[in-house]
Amino acid sequence: MKSTLLTRSVLIPAVAGLAITLSACGSDDDSSDSSASSTTSSSASESAASTEAASTEPFGAGCAAVPADGEGSFTGMANDPVGTAASNNPALSTLVQAVTAANLVDTLNTTDNITVLAPANPAFEAIPPDTLNAVLADTAQLTAILTHHVIPGRLTPEQLAGTHTTLNNDEVTIEGSGESFTIAGEGTVTQTQASVICGNVQTANATVYIIDQVLAPPAA
Repeated sequence: MKSTLLTRSVLIPAVAGLAITLSACGSDDDSSDSSASSTTSSSASESAASTEAASTEPFGAGCAAVPADGEGSFTGMANDPVGTAASNNPALSTLVQAVTAANLVDTLNTTDNITVLAPANPAFEAIPPDTLNAVLADTAQLTAILTHHVIPGRLTPEQLAGTHTTLNNDEVTIEGSGESFTIAGEGTVTQTQASVICGNVQTANATVYIIDQVLAPPAA
């Protein structure tokens, strides 16, 4: 009888101790799993936020020509409508001259949510001077060319590729993806393929993609 009591007195504390130990281990595992889940969720959220932030940034080698600060910088342009924003950017001075000659500054500034394919200065320099001067002097032709560079709606880089109707009531086809976009040579004044050299530039009413050729409306 004493032996039985002794055995029970040894076994009961041992079993109780084992139960406590197992309970503690389970608690640690739950805590570890919860912590890992929380860390994974946090990392996913940070990754998504980082991707979203990156998609709003300008891209392309040509962005180096945009001033780092002031009204002509990316930050300055974002505060102004597109006609005014372009006038403050020295990389677009010839385009502004053409837009002014065609009396389109107010149109660009007051039209909400547009995408502008903006030829940089070298794009105009690639056109023979006589041809360029003749176009600048012909308001109807100049207006058709410039409005061919404007697409209704603010296109993100993910939406840019495709065939789009322009404000000139014709179409422009853009190919590419990511940060590489082109327009075939038959769609430009010089018959040379156009490329986006600085894309996703934001203004108050437009998204701008700076290109290295002047586009030509389709032949009638």
